[in-house]
Amino acid sequence: MATFRSVFPLPHIPDDLTIPQFILDSQHPSRPLRPYTTPWLIEDHTGRPFGHSELSHRTFGLANALSLKWGIKRHDIVCIFSPNNIDYATTIWAVHRLGGIITPANPGYMVEELVHQLHATKAALLVIHPTFLDTAHKAAQIAGLPNDRIILIEDPPYSETTSKHTSINNLVDFGSNAPQNFIEARLKPGEARTTLAFLSFSSGTTGKPKAVAIPHYSVIANIIQMATHYKINDKSWKEKRMIPGDVAIAVLPFFHIYGLVVNLHYLLFCGMSVVVVPKFNFPVFLESLVRHRITHLYIVPPQVVLMCKHPDMKKYNLSHIKFCMSGAAPLSGELMEQLHKVLPNATIGQGYGLTETCTTVAMIPPTQKIATIGSAGQLIPGIIAKVVKVDGSLAVEGEQGELVVTGPSMALGYLNNETATRETFVDGWVRTGDEVIIKNGEVYVVDRLKEIMKVRGFQVAPAELEGHLLMHPDVVDACVISIPDEYSGELPMAYIVLSEAARKRISGNQDASLKLKAVLEKHVADVKVAYKRLAGGVEFIDAIPKNPSGKMLRRVLRDQARKLKVTRTESIRARL
Repeated sequence: MATFRSVFPLPHIPDDLTIPQFILDSQHPSRPLRPYTTPWLIEDHTGRPFGHSELSHRTFGLANALSLKWGIKRHDIVCIFSPNNIDYATTIWAVHRLGGIITPANPGYMVEELVHQLHATKAALLVIHPTFLDTAHKAAQIAGLPNDRIILIEDPPYSETTSKHTSINNLVDFGSNAPQNFIEARLKPGEARTTLAFLSFSSGTTGKPKAVAIPHYSVIANIIQMATHYKINDKSWKEKRMIPGDVAIAVLPFFHIYGLVVNLHYLLFCGMSVVVVPKFNFPVFLESLVRHRITHLYIVPPQVVLMCKHPDMKKYNLSHIKFCMSGAAPLSGELMEQLHKVLPNATIGQGYGLTETCTTVAMIPPTQKIATIGSAGQLIPGIIAKVVKVDGSLAVEGEQGELVVTGPSMALGYLNNETATRETFVDGWVRTGDEVIIKNGEVYVVDRLKEIMKVRGFQVAPAELEGHLLMHPDVVDACVISIPDEYSGELPMAYIVLSEAARKRISGNQDASLKLKAVLEKHVADVKVAYKRLAGGVEFIDAIPKNPSGKMLRRVLRDQARKLKVTRTESIRARL
């Protein structure tokens, strides 16, 4: 068998709609009817519901204000630098109404990382949470973005600094009370396939984070693919996984493709209410699950670990949860079994996807209550997959190789990066960089061929950390690899070749060696978001192993690090 695919056909996917027109204005045949009284979004800490009419009103008011005050129009790019917020959706849809493009940024970014995204996308506006105003000011100044183009996503406590910036609430009021200043973007048949909606950042298979160009059609297609997979509006299908009136919790960040497409847009399409959580705090998260009677959980493995092991779990009855899906990184069979004990009434499984595939490629089958151990899910309708072996030939069922996929939701490539695009996007197919086996239509991820590691579900590019380490005067070479971690999945660890002067300085002095390791860890921590820090530690090495062409042999050091971890663990146990 050369290719693998779902047996279920896809319904029509409109290619002349923007995302807000599809979500807010239309009724696709695969979409169930939402009762008028069922909220769309719910603010977690207040419980305040937001229905269709209010969200539509806020979207129009904000779009009109953006047009009036800054002239935002087709192809203009707006960066959102904020945790989850009710107006995250409003901002997305308002910019899309104007024909603009959203680039979501991780609010944990340090100045250097935000500058990279602003420069790469040439963003015209920056919508931020007031908490991150200092970082935003510094990054905007370096990127050449004027202060009056920084907007606050929520009203802050008054201060001299915050008073210089307007808020989304103020803009909604202004735009709602002013004559309409824009003509909404209308697409011709086929234009949604190439009209950009998002520039979402991913490291791809190698290198620094790159802007993935995602058109409106890709998001709409993936929503319809997931809806078809779970037969959410199929009258003959009785075991529906998602129904109008169900309540999901959006604890995954909307800047991440999983949270953006699945948690936000797909669940709204299903007629569900989505509880918007700005920041993950486990005890507070548990209280929210009970207070809102959450039925659906979309989480990542570190959160699964907490649900299986945290002592606070014993305080809560979570029998109302009927569906739990883990994604963004592999989930072990042991954790799946433990989670089933914690959530006895829930369907439990995994999903698999990438930013480059505009999210979902595979999900737990609609017929399974508990997913097959080790499976990342069943290929969803519209996805065609092939498994390419090392010699370039195509694997048959049960054989191992790199997963390569195509379908209607694939991104267009990387913005302004033809070299990286050619490496990952090949004749309409996306090279995932993951080594898999496909059996009975289900995907089993065996290993990661690409260099990118996953830390708590977030991508970390070794080259980015290595480049920063090489800026330190004591470092002449560096190789960052991943080590396994039960909570985070993987942790970055650095092997470092020191300069001659640094080697002499620490020679025979263990304290000096430990202090230098701490200095190098801080060198990274000072400028990188928390999940990119060297939590796996630093080890000094005489030389980085490389092949004849000079490419680093990461696998050699990865194997060495795992042995080192085992040795350390055994040493600790011996002392106990």
